[in-house]
Amino acid sequence: MKSNIEELLEVENRLKHENGRRMYERYQAIRLYLMGKSIQEITIILKRADKTIRTYINTYKEHGLDGLTMKFSTGKPPRLTAEQQAQLKQTIIDNLPHEVGFPTKFNWTLEIISLYIKREFGHDYSIRGVSKMMHRLELSYTKPTYTLEAADEEKQKDFVENTFPEVKKIR
Repeated sequence: MKSNIEELLEVENRLKHENGRRMYERYQAIRLYLMGKSIQEITIILKRADKTIRTYINTYKEHGLDGLTMKFSTGKPPRLTAEQQAQLKQTIIDNLPHEVGFPTKFNWTLEIISLYIKREFGHDYSIRGVSKMMHRLELSYTKPTYTLEAADEEKQKDFVENTFPEVKKIR
């Protein structure tokens, strides 16, 4: 078992070589603890919640300095449940926007999807948030670039009524 001085030297050594802000803060909390500072004093010095400092110290006591290492950050939990996400995906795959009450006839856009989520599930999503969700749901999209105004109207009608719905079902 290491002495308090040996532990303090090890923490200070890690502090010298640490580049990450989060890990530096965790090591600093342990350093202050080993120096005899109270949890209340550490919370004031590091401007962190009491619970956060206690978590650092308890983790250190149980697992040592290596236990403080972050494995990964899970991020904020999704606002839509797995069932709601599945329902959203199925709606986008099976329906056109006008079939669920939007004036746009053929194209789902990130903005329309955001409006649909707000209407159906009561959650606000930014365009970027919708884009990330579409990626997670394995749905792809493209931005429309232009339309061919001089194109053959019969061929366009055939595409819209026959070809496009079949292509959409494949995806």
